[in-house]
Amino acid sequence: MQDVEASADYLARPKRQFRFPYDSGLLTGRDGVQLPDDRGYRVVVAARLRDAGSLLRMIAMRFLVSHGRAIALAVIVYCCLVLNACASLPPTDAATTINSQVVESVLSDPKTFNAVLSEESPNIFGLTYEGLVQENPITAEVEPRLAESWEIADDQLNIIFTLREGLRWSDGAPLTVDDVVFSYNQLYFNEEIPTNVRDSLRVGQSKILPTVTKLDERRVQFSVPEPFAPFLRATSLSILPEHILADTVTARDEDGDPLFISTWGIDTPPEEIIVNGPYRLQRYETTQRLVFEPNPYYWRRDDQGQPLPYIQQIVWEIVESTDTALLQFRSGSLDRVAVSPEFFSLLKREEERGQFEIYNGGPAYGTSFISFNLNTGRRDGKPLVDPVKSRWFNDVRFRQAIATSIDRQRMINNIFRGLGQPQNSPISVQSPYYYEGLKGYDYDPERARELFLEAGFRYNDRDELEDADGNRVRFALITNAGNKIREAMGTQIQQDLRKLGIQVDFTPIAFNVLVDRLTNSLDWECFLLGLTGGNEPNGGANIWFTDGNLHMFNQEPQPGREPIIGRTIADWEEEIANLYIQAARELDEEKRKAIYAETQRLAEEYVPFIYLVNPLSLGAVRDRFQGIEYSALGGAFWNIESLKLQE
Repeated sequence: MQDVEASADYLARPKRQFRFPYDSGLLTGRDGVQLPDDRGYRVVVAARLRDAGSLLRMIAMRFLVSHGRAIALAVIVYCCLVLNACASLPPTDAATTINSQVVESVLSDPKTFNAVLSEESPNIFGLTYEGLVQENPITAEVEPRLAESWEIADDQLNIIFTLREGLRWSDGAPLTVDDVVFSYNQLYFNEEIPTNVRDSLRVGQSKILPTVTKLDERRVQFSVPEPFAPFLRATSLSILPEHILADTVTARDEDGDPLFISTWGIDTPPEEIIVNGPYRLQRYETTQRLVFEPNPYYWRRDDQGQPLPYIQQIVWEIVESTDTALLQFRSGSLDRVAVSPEFFSLLKREEERGQFEIYNGGPAYGTSFISFNLNTGRRDGKPLVDPVKSRWFNDVRFRQAIATSIDRQRMINNIFRGLGQPQNSPISVQSPYYYEGLKGYDYDPERARELFLEAGFRYNDRDELEDADGNRVRFALITNAGNKIREAMGTQIQQDLRKLGIQVDFTPIAFNVLVDRLTNSLDWECFLLGLTGGNEPNGGANIWFTDGNLHMFNQEPQPGREPIIGRTIADWEEEIANLYIQAARELDEEKRKAIYAETQRLAEEYVPFIYLVNPLSLGAVRDRFQGIEYSALGGAFWNIESLKLQE
């Protein structure tokens, strides 16, 4: 309870670059780890010792004499964990010193090195690619990147971009208007290529895509048939190299699909992946790490004309557990870590001596939720979902009852340590389009029972929930393994629903397996996951368009997959999709807000997603960085090319 109260107090404090006073704890740093000792001893463990065995023997003898066998054994175990974490660091070249290297962690191996095909976050493309423009996550203003300027026509139907002079790809080839035209017309707009971003570019009721035309060697024109409010922000997509990829679009594999779909998979040699961003992939060691080096042809310079980026190597350690990542951060092996509520108090105490700072960006962008598979279709004659369970899932009263059965406040107190608030909307609370009038679903088990009974369910003599035909209400819930917060949330949901007589079979699985089941096989009943968010709601249009490739609760097959027969679309699904089209064509901001408010109201009523908790965006970053501007939208390293390391 003490942690909850402390965390609740923290919610009321300023939300930018807040530093907590040091209390007590473990000194951490890249050069070593100091073990606390209540008798005054200070045992320092070097992070890269050659003779770890001698170190452990020395520690054991000292603690055996002064503390006894149990304490000595505990210290040895701790040191082994620290040394193991340190040993996972990648080898460094002679020219790559600790002052020019950044090490962070990701939970799993990448799924692709192809930016167009990416469905995951985090991914490498924020380091390796740029678009024409970029949204500044601090100011929310659109800023030039590959384009140095743009002109928007008075009728809002055309934007003309002018590219910077002298742009080059990482292989030295010129980056031209032809690459821009190719990226949009042949990749993002190509219906044969599955991509998450295409739906956010569709215009009007006909869902037509913009026209992209080369005007001259430096100018390119984007045109739409009617006003399109997110027009400018939609041009931030990564530009890819025509001279490398053009042939993969026209060539076909044995199934008749473009070779592009299988191009730049994770087995591609890094030198074959041509980029335009500040970094390029140097090497990838499966299940171990990704290493990035500066792109020698990156266009940006600082005010003194020095090429960017300053940092000479970035390492992403693949650490499949958030607990292990925390241990590595505390041992000095990592330069930043997302601060989960579970370890917030611990890190707060270590902040000063550990030489890091905890940043608070306010409520995080994005969503966390559970969702039921509402797809009524069949593939190869077999239902995607057991017809009995499909009837449950497609009854809105069942979904509302489940939403009312989940104790989100207990989730906030116990799992998030008070560092969050109930989430009620698909639109991020920081967005100007967030609707404050949503009520959400408060925990009310009695109301849940009423809804179940209204929907025709009943309780047997063992207080187990059954449907009208006597089928026990039981379903499988999946999430991505290694994410301890989601695993804890899934366990609580399992417990909450057990109180209502429902059996939930909760199983965390590998992230790549989870993505495949959600997008390809469609073999799932209920999942717990999250989606990234932003200020512009149209970025989530592919979630709500009924043919969108993130319309996960009722997904149509991806290009190249077996067809689905018998899939039905509910009226409310169509209505939300149409409202997204209306909002995108509306240029009056107040009217846009009203339209998006209605989409949020409908999502609340029909609960295709049962939203859970909106946590704070917290990150711990070593003090050795200069230029950190932390934000909930961009995190700590959104401007990585401009960051410097202190000597």
